[in-house]
Amino acid sequence: MFTGLVEGIGNIKGLTRMGEDMSLTISPHFDMADTRVGDSVAVNGVCLTVTRLSGEGFCVDVSGETLSRSTLRHAKQGDKVNLERALRMSDRLGGHMVLGHVDGTGRILRREQRERSWVLRISLDPALSRYVIEKGSIAVDGVSLTVNRWDQNGFEVNIIPQTGLETTILSKRVGDLVNIETDLIGKYVEKFLSKGKSAGEKRGISPIDEDMLKEHGFGD
Repeated sequence: MFTGLVEGIGNIKGLTRMGEDMSLTISPHFDMADTRVGDSVAVNGVCLTVTRLSGEGFCVDVSGETLSRSTLRHAKQGDKVNLERALRMSDRLGGHMVLGHVDGTGRILRREQRERSWVLRISLDPALSRYVIEKGSIAVDGVSLTVNRWDQNGFEVNIIPQTGLETTILSKRVGDLVNIETDLIGKYVEKFLSKGKSAGEKRGISPIDEDMLKEHGFGD
């Protein structure tokens, strides 16, 4: 479990492809001396397990399934990545609950500077838009962000200067892909309230509507 509050940035120092899988060696730009083999680390929002420690940092394996759903399939030696170690029970939950199980990728459609901050417009698979709400949380490359507004095709987020300094998010350009993980809570609510998989769900349409919520005690 992660918070989406990125601890720092690292560089991909080595990359080895093994059939459909991949092994990465990552050198962090901050102190990760207490990292051990078996620990979980979010790399650009993807939860990976440390398999080996080296003088340059640590190594992780990435499965073909993970590569198919994330931007790590395009990773190159020298790339900068966002890093966050797994949440400890004693830590403050300052962001939101992030699993590191990426739902898919989005593309940056627009970058616009407003005063000292930046607004990013990011595309979203329509099948995932049902898990996104205005002022809700979303993880972009492992960064916990608040949704300013959204529609069926995308959403907007605001990047404050501090977030821009501590993550790779503002190094992305229009057209670049980013990893997207939608809010965990919405997925469970849908699962619990669904009464079997309908034809609408198969087309990416949520079975939850105003009538269903009222039937289960939500709303007036």
